[in-house]
Amino acid sequence: MTRRGLGLLTAGALAAPAVGTAQGADSWPNRPVRIIVPFGAGGSADIAARNVAETLTQSLGQPFVVENRPGAGAVIGTDVVVKAAPDGYTILMMSNTHTANETLLPNRPYVLMRDLAGAAAVNVAHHVLAVHPSLGVNSVAELIAKAKAEPGRIDYASSGPGTPYHIAGEVFRAMAGIEIQHVPFRSSGEARTALISGTVPMMFDAIPTMQPHVAGGRAKALATTGPQRDPLLPDLPTVAEAGLPGYEASIWLGLMVPAQVPQPVVEKLNGAVNAWLARPQTREAMAKQGAQPMPMSASEFNAFLRKDVQTQGDYVRMAKIQVN
Repeated sequence: MTRRGLGLLTAGALAAPAVGTAQGADSWPNRPVRIIVPFGAGGSADIAARNVAETLTQSLGQPFVVENRPGAGAVIGTDVVVKAAPDGYTILMMSNTHTANETLLPNRPYVLMRDLAGAAAVNVAHHVLAVHPSLGVNSVAELIAKAKAEPGRIDYASSGPGTPYHIAGEVFRAMAGIEIQHVPFRSSGEARTALISGTVPMMFDAIPTMQPHVAGGRAKALATTGPQRDPLLPDLPTVAEAGLPGYEASIWLGLMVPAQVPQPVVEKLNGAVNAWLARPQTREAMAKQGAQPMPMSASEFNAFLRKDVQTQGDYVRMAKIQVN
């Protein structure tokens, strides 16, 4: 082959992916899309994923199917997405569990911001600090006093290492200067069941899922974890108000895709999610779930992710959190 012919072939080969990418973005999606949730069924991430799947199915014309792949602090399900073809047909529903894991789990088989890319933020919510009535405390101050009087004897439940409920408990422990023991479960549902049964007497949980148990007397709410009082529990103080100034804990959710997914596909996904978040009925539904929409462009979400990796790393180091 002549040098000129080789040059034309090389140029054509380099141009081909761009043409294919554009065509793929135009036609995406043309078959079912998986949304992998690396957490158990019934939690906030699972509920959000099913809401997202329903709206994307309607707006983009193909089935979006939720698959729960819990385990190993969200690593198992996340690794499924990392290893998936970068074609936009496998999406991850993720949370600040993932940004915390960048520091907390150094041996995970992927690097978040290298192997995945942010596509769309979904929402943000805060927690409620709840205890079993048998613990015999009625306020944050009483809980801290009891924990100081009985160091290491109070356990708290979470949905697993590195999850927002775990981080919330460990930061609370560190700021209060107490010794409490973490008891991880595979899902928030299992952790909640342990609290309600009295097996584990303390938990940070999503407000809407704990609220019925508080109303029914099966659990006692002491405080919420936002910067202001929560509209769903307006009579309840924040943890900061109740004795730990500066304390705040939240859970936010978003969508990521394998890093090499074409940017036009990412932008199409981002636009569909943001259109859904802009609807008044979406805001109303999320408010009932104790959450607020968090619309961002894909580039804004990636900047947010990079910053939160640092923030969660600071929490892990400050509270000296370790996972055995």
